[in-house]
Amino acid sequence: MEKSKYVKYNVLTGDRPTGKLHLGHYAGSLSERLRLQEIDECILYVMIADVQALTDYSDRPEYVVSSIREVMSDYLSVGLDPKKIVFFIQSQVTELAELTVYFLNLVTVSRLERNPTVKAEIQQKGFSESIPAGFLCYPVSQAADITAFQAEYVPVGADQAPLIEQTNEIVRTFNRLYKTNCLKEAKPIFGTVSRLMGIDGKSKASKSLKNAVFLSDSAEEIRRKVFAMYTDPNHLHISNKGAIEGNVVFQYLDAFHQDKEEVEELKAKYRHGGLGDTTVKEILNTTLQDFLTPIRERRIEIFSDLSLIESVLYNGTQEARRVANVTIRNVRSAIGIDGYFNQYKITWDLNILYVKYYCGLVFLEIFLNFINHLINDDSGVATELLLVIAIYYYVRFCGYSYNVGT
Repeated sequence: MEKSKYVKYNVLTGDRPTGKLHLGHYAGSLSERLRLQEIDECILYVMIADVQALTDYSDRPEYVVSSIREVMSDYLSVGLDPKKIVFFIQSQVTELAELTVYFLNLVTVSRLERNPTVKAEIQQKGFSESIPAGFLCYPVSQAADITAFQAEYVPVGADQAPLIEQTNEIVRTFNRLYKTNCLKEAKPIFGTVSRLMGIDGKSKASKSLKNAVFLSDSAEEIRRKVFAMYTDPNHLHISNKGAIEGNVVFQYLDAFHQDKEEVEELKAKYRHGGLGDTTVKEILNTTLQDFLTPIRERRIEIFSDLSLIESVLYNGTQEARRVANVTIRNVRSAIGIDGYFNQYKITWDLNILYVKYYCGLVFLEIFLNFINHLINDDSGVATELLLVIAIYYYVRFCGYSYNVGT
């Protein structure tokens, strides 16, 4: 990703609020966001995708809602800075739903079914022939999320790359069909750790599979999970030669140990024999304890401050709506559905202008009377009364009509 330091560019990323975040999230996306937030030219939007989460939890919306607080606590505890990032809630930016509807006209069901990411998830979830429409169409919703913020880059794992390509197909179709260039194509940003395995070594770290080390885990939980990690099943004795490939302990050391040279030395010794699994796991446990302890302590403090979390999300969502509204207005204009009530708007504006003019004359007359009484009234009672009336008229009529008309 190379950009001139004089050019601002938008990046969109996010997570589904389906529980606490874990080390797989950190290695796969959070670490990249920490890097991006320090780039002055990067405008980073981080979305909490509650609408998308409902494709799996439509019968448990309360779980999705409560998870928003969990996810935001994880974000702030690892060091993501609301002064540098726009955090927002997907469902509260209604422009995204509208844009999704327009995009649904530009993609076929068969194309959605051919998406490799969707196909893999259909198989994983066991949907068979009964595929929920909301789930099948979530790549279209993602395309709306990306394009609403004119995102030029989207950090993803390698398995999510087909979603970016489908977004770009929709963008090209829209721009060609409506003879515009109001939507931008996006490029993926791949992290250095594409996928962190779960502690069982069978699949990637996952909340649902309960094989992940969470950012909020206690010291005892971390140690228990480290010592349950999958290693080489044939490495039965210290003197045995061990395999690094598929060894979860070494994958976590690669991702989180600060001294990469030491990790390479440990690998060499493990391969040639002379290094036991217990010793390696002790090293990893120390590494993860050092890494996660300050995060866990900050998280406890942040999670208890609900007003902080709500403030960050409210301010970010307001900014997100402002940006998305610009895009949706351009989209409506390109399609040609933005001018239905222009003649009524002109009539309304003229009426408002008349009201302002009339109220201004009333205020001017009262003000002149006030000046006259100020000169002739010794008691000051009439002066004060007229002043109150003048202020009332101005605020009630001139001020109100001004607010309505703008």
